[in-house]
Amino acid sequence: MNETQVLAALREQTIELPSWAFGNSGTRFKVFGTPGTPRDPFEKLSDAAQVHRYTGIAPRVSLHIPWDLVDDYGKLAAHAADLGVTIGMINSNLFQDDEYKLGSLTHTDPKVRAKAVAHHAQCIDVMRATGSKELKLWLPDGTNYPGQDDLRDRQDRLAESLQQIYALLDDDHRLVLEYKFFEPAFYSTDVPDWGTSLLHCLALGERAKVVLDTGHHAPGTNIEFIVVQLLRQGRLGAFDFNSRFYADDDLMAGAADPFQLFRIMYEIVRSDALRPDSGVNFMLDQCHNVEDKIPGQIRSVTNVQQATAKALLVDRDALRTAQQAGDVLAANDVFMDAYHTDVRPLLAGLREEMGLDPDPMAAFKASGYLARIAADRIGGQQAGWGA
Repeated sequence: MNETQVLAALREQTIELPSWAFGNSGTRFKVFGTPGTPRDPFEKLSDAAQVHRYTGIAPRVSLHIPWDLVDDYGKLAAHAADLGVTIGMINSNLFQDDEYKLGSLTHTDPKVRAKAVAHHAQCIDVMRATGSKELKLWLPDGTNYPGQDDLRDRQDRLAESLQQIYALLDDDHRLVLEYKFFEPAFYSTDVPDWGTSLLHCLALGERAKVVLDTGHHAPGTNIEFIVVQLLRQGRLGAFDFNSRFYADDDLMAGAADPFQLFRIMYEIVRSDALRPDSGVNFMLDQCHNVEDKIPGQIRSVTNVQQATAKALLVDRDALRTAQQAGDVLAANDVFMDAYHTDVRPLLAGLREEMGLDPDPMAAFKASGYLARIAADRIGGQQAGWGA
């Protein structure tokens, strides 16, 4: 692509934000509080809108139920519209009820499975009230010990539960199924990899897609290869971007391995999946434990944007020529030349064309927003894990 084409593609790029990233989070040992943390979903949306205000490419906010329960979702959607954003995916929660200790959609007790299915019916009602079109399901179910439960039976129960949920969707809804290779279960996880997720989605129907979380893989996994395979089948529904050093670290996107993020975005660009109508939803899914939340989201959005710009700059004709000639080093040089390009001036110019400050982070810090919310949000219960 030439610079004009690159800028045109970047103008169309959007990245969805997770509401929970603006609440308090931490480790298994401690959830940390921060002055000005939102106390309800309305304040979460206000903070998320700041990210869109300064980056220009984060117009949707994903909700988590029951963390984002409100009495009037029409009012919440109107609040989002007033802020210049919309409600994105609706995420279910199957990991915080006592009944789910031994499983939710895969539990041996049909009453527990029915409760888990009913929760998704509640989430679908939220979708209808907010205009959301996508239901995202991450399943924490699994076992810790060999012999604890029958592995095949768990898959059969999962398939039945997913079919019940899929049948509840409206015709214009999608179900996206996430996978994770371990945690909280350690011996077996019921949806541990992209193949298991894909098999269940294929059985459900065309409106079931796979969610790829960049932190949900074993060390050394070639994530971009998985991206290619899912795109070939038309079954990549969404990304959850974050960074990892060891496991599901949920660090800022592009912080741990920016080259991996570039490689992933190249395969997206190469498959023409960056377009808004591609059916692939790009979203952040991370927690901010030691950094401020809004700046952490801004940094993550701009990191993804930079990786995308570099991916768009790959000289694909030169790359193909080198590949066809078997010139290994020349092909790698083309790839690395794009990765080493400093795209910050290009993106600064793009933001100025969009009427934005060329430096989103500096502009947000200068706004004084963090100090204002710290002074204004006194009292009440801060939002966080479990709230």
